[in-house]
Amino acid sequence: MASSAITKYGFRIRTRSGLIVDNLLIHGRDEVDAERKLRQMYQHCNILQCTVHQPAKSIELAEAR
Repeated sequence: MASSAITKYGFRIRTRSGLIVDNLLIHGRDEVDAERKLRQMYQHCNILQCTVHQPAKSIELAEAR
């Protein structure tokens, strides 16, 4: 079975008004694609943290091997 080309990226940002938004999940082909989508929604934000969220199925498949 082929793996999906889309990955979830979790962001923690500070909006331009100074609010902290935690645990924003955005799908993207890579981190650059996910950041581009994020900046379309939250213009002029500061990215404080970015994490990659792997789907649980791929982890379970790797453990089964």
